[in-house]
Amino acid sequence: MSYSNLSDNEKKSVIEKRYVQKGESFAEIAKHYDTYANRIRRDAQKYNIPIRSKSEAQKNVLEKGKSQHPTKGKTRTYEEKVKIGKSIYESWQNLSEADLTKRKLKSKAIWDGLSQNEKENRLNAAHTAIRESSKKGSKLEHFLMELLIEKGYKVEFHKEQILSNTKLQIDIYLPALTTAIEVDGPSHFEPVWGEDTLNKNQKYDQKKTGLIIGRGMRLVRVKQSKDFSPTRARIIFDKLHTLLQDIDNRSEKTFNIED
Repeated sequence: MSYSNLSDNEKKSVIEKRYVQKGESFAEIAKHYDTYANRIRRDAQKYNIPIRSKSEAQKNVLEKGKSQHPTKGKTRTYEEKVKIGKSIYESWQNLSEADLTKRKLKSKAIWDGLSQNEKENRLNAAHTAIRESSKKGSKLEHFLMELLIEKGYKVEFHKEQILSNTKLQIDIYLPALTTAIEVDGPSHFEPVWGEDTLNKNQKYDQKKTGLIIGRGMRLVRVKQSKDFSPTRARIIFDKLHTLLQDIDNRSEKTFNIED
């Protein structure tokens, strides 16, 4: 039967049965009734039938086996991952305040929807990761160290006894440039463990800065305010590498890089 010959009630029934219940697309329904997809879509809106979002439509197609996942079974190269990551990073940077607020509220809603047990498990995992990174070095520290080595720098990692016979460690030290690199995570500038711990960390940082400068070294502090991601880490490294290439021509003793 031609779609045009159907009554409103019949059209609504067809769309509800084939689109909602069977999960067919507007194009599939249109093909069956010899019409066009946009007409079916307009009628769905007219009859207040909820229309699937793009992601819901894609999920529906994949679940029914009508299409293969575009990335399933494919391995992306490092360059492809970086390119995708940079694109996502730039899109976040260009978000308006209104859109940022919406996303924050959405994240908060997801967090609020977790059970108390789920929240505690996530917090415990985060705290464990932070403690481990303080002992072994954070992901960002290792990332920067590896790329510096690739660029030909001699790197000393978490080495003690550089600072006046103290046990204080410099995160990354470049002896050829007499330059220390300190990677400061959120606990260095936010009360992650409370105000008392924050004050202790900041006093520790001030002492360390004084010792480093007092030994005639330069100091680069990298402020890591967000979770580690290879994309942001690469952006930080590019900033660091640009600075290091010109650091012998600079009169300053301390430098700051932010993610």
